[in-house]
Amino acid sequence: MSRSDVSPTGIPINRFKRALAAGQVQIGIWNSLASSVAVEVVAGSGFDWMLVDMEHSPNDMPLLHAQLQALMGRPATTPVVRPPWNDTVTIKRLLDVGVQSFLIPYVQNAQEAADAVAATRYPPHGVRGFASASRATNFGRIPGYWQGAHEEICVLVQVETTAALDEIEAIAAVPGVDGIFIGPGDLSASMGYLGQPSHPEVISAIDAAMKRIHAAGKPSGFLTGDEKLARHYLDMGCSFVAVGADLVLLARAADALSARFKSPQG
Repeated sequence: MSRSDVSPTGIPINRFKRALAAGQVQIGIWNSLASSVAVEVVAGSGFDWMLVDMEHSPNDMPLLHAQLQALMGRPATTPVVRPPWNDTVTIKRLLDVGVQSFLIPYVQNAQEAADAVAATRYPPHGVRGFASASRATNFGRIPGYWQGAHEEICVLVQVETTAALDEIEAIAAVPGVDGIFIGPGDLSASMGYLGQPSHPEVISAIDAAMKRIHAAGKPSGFLTGDEKLARHYLDMGCSFVAVGADLVLLARAADALSARFKSPQG
């Protein structure tokens, strides 16, 4: 790690957080394979960020630790970790293992957003527990870590129900919230269109939500494997957009290869 990669206090710089604050678009990829090999391979493609999922994948803390280690060799790609839930204990453990950027699922209102932020801050500004020699502190080698850690922590919250959409302005106003991500899958279910995230009424609701997020002065995010839809939200001003998922890319490529050799010829 070069000197340009760390802050004056010795804490690794969160380039993803700084890029969002500067209005720079960040193109991402979703990781659901729960494999350190997979994240290393995919991160080599040069995405700005990678969502390492713990909510909807068979991922656990030891696997996550190995994935972070694998990504150290891909410094251009920032890991953004989605914990299983907005849970203070889980977030504390992820912080200690070195996670700096979070996507917190199913945030319904300003209080839940504030709870997520508080989980990433030491007292008196939050409830994060103290550990003297965690991986995040380079095993006790960063003397200024506890005073400056929050400056490099990025908290993104996931709005994914109709009730949460009503709370966008209040959520955006919570200090420490760095961006708002619209979850199309759960939102479509909440709207009565389970399994139809591209339904016209769902897209219309997302469009309106994106405009409100931007009006509130916050970066917005989205996930889709539909290139046309991804470009639509980039054109709308979305700042962090995941344009595919490793699991889907693998499954579709395997399906296509199998079909080419097993389909009847002629």
